[in-house]
Amino acid sequence: MTAIVFMSFKKEAAENSVYPRYSLIMNKDQFLQELFQLGYPEPVEVTQPPSGHLDNHTHPFAVRALVVDGYIEIESNNGSIKYQAGDMFELAYEQPHSETYGPAGVKYLASRKQ
Repeated sequence: MTAIVFMSFKKEAAENSVYPRYSLIMNKDQFLQELFQLGYPEPVEVTQPPSGHLDNHTHPFAVRALVVDGYIEIESNNGSIKYQAGDMFELAYEQPHSETYGPAGVKYLASRKQ
């Protein structure tokens, strides 16, 4: 297992996260390094609209993403978790979830792995 150095730890997010070890503040370089180490492709920038929402759905791929601006709240069978700038989130292949975006929308870098 590869050790990654993070800038700071968000205790509240870690306690409520589906993936506690990933609820850490990280910068883009650290995120890209982690993706490379785990065999994920180059991420794409995704922008979602202010106060938007996607009902329950799945993706035919796993996702690792770093929030760059705004926030996204993801609800799954493990509860609802809000991710803000600097937070990383992960969704497993075909994991059912819904998404809600903050009043300023959300921008994140997302890498998808089949």
